[in-house]
Amino acid sequence: MNIYVGNLPYSVTDGDLREAFGAYGNVTSATVISDKFSGQSKGFGFVEMSDNSEADAAIKGLNGADMKGRALKVNEAKPREQRPPRAPRY
Repeated sequence: MNIYVGNLPYSVTDGDLREAFGAYGNVTSATVISDKFSGQSKGFGFVEMSDNSEADAAIKGLNGADMKGRALKVNEAKPREQRPPRAPRY
């Protein structure tokens, strides 16, 4: 299951996410999304867990939990929507 994690402190790393969710089960991947130009965190990320029951437990256990002074928003990630191509800028 793919899990969305929002309201992350900007100092959180992929390893921090992996450690927090690892307490609930096997983490396949953990990624903090960062700005492609500055490299700074955008304040959200995604965690993938192989077992759905472990993922559900992680969502219930970590949603609203404090991480470095911020209350996390954790839920199942929705599939990415297709967007129309952008018009070229001149």
